[in-house]
Amino acid sequence: MQIGLIGEGAIGRYVMEQLRLRGLRPQFILTRSDHVPDHSGDAPTYVRSVSDLPSELALMVDCAGHSALAQHGASILERGTDLVTLSLGALADETLAFELARAAERGSARLHLASGAIGALDCLRAAKVGGLETVTYTGRKPPKGWKGSAAENVLDLDSLQEAAMHFQGNARDAAVRYPKNANVAAAVALAGQGFDETRVELIADPMIASNIHEVHASGAFGSFHFRIAGQTLPDNPRSSALAAMSAVAAIEREIAAITT
Repeated sequence: MQIGLIGEGAIGRYVMEQLRLRGLRPQFILTRSDHVPDHSGDAPTYVRSVSDLPSELALMVDCAGHSALAQHGASILERGTDLVTLSLGALADETLAFELARAAERGSARLHLASGAIGALDCLRAAKVGGLETVTYTGRKPPKGWKGSAAENVLDLDSLQEAAMHFQGNARDAAVRYPKNANVAAAVALAGQGFDETRVELIADPMIASNIHEVHASGAFGSFHFRIAGQTLPDNPRSSALAAMSAVAAIEREIAAITT
């Protein structure tokens, strides 16, 4: 299977290395960088446009964020190439979500949403069948994990002495205001009640060293509380290690004969 990646940041580099360890060397990298390395040996071929990708490419993996999905997603799907993305928050834009769905239909391709930094999504999807009443996602990160986000407009992250909430609202607003931080909220929304009904709380906490994600849900099925404390990638405190791992897991499911 020929595999390509969008982006070569912290998540892209992690995915590339893990694929190589599994004998699944990515053949192509779609990049916006002005510097495109020359192709040599086993190194992937770098391209600047979807049109430069070969027609036999079976799977692309978006590791570059919301803007990359918006720019390239429809073109990739329309040409018949399946796409795995971690940029779930981008689907809060209803116009983009519609365009991607139509492109996938026209190309007989599929857009696969990686689970990212959260678990229990299978439970949410099942509970949705019987009817969900409430779903609340709470995201708690150290102050440095919120650097470069809208949290800086609300809190002084450098001098924070105790946990402080900087966002409370629905998942759609969270995804729009925190495009690099709220993909987990979007994953929870897409699996459960949707962007407008899923409640979100985002907290900066100087007393923790990892990113903590919690989901509380109740409905006809009963209720559950899921909590995970995840580590970040070493070279990017805003990127969850588990999110990068989930992209690799999604690729493995794509090529497996039997999947969960």
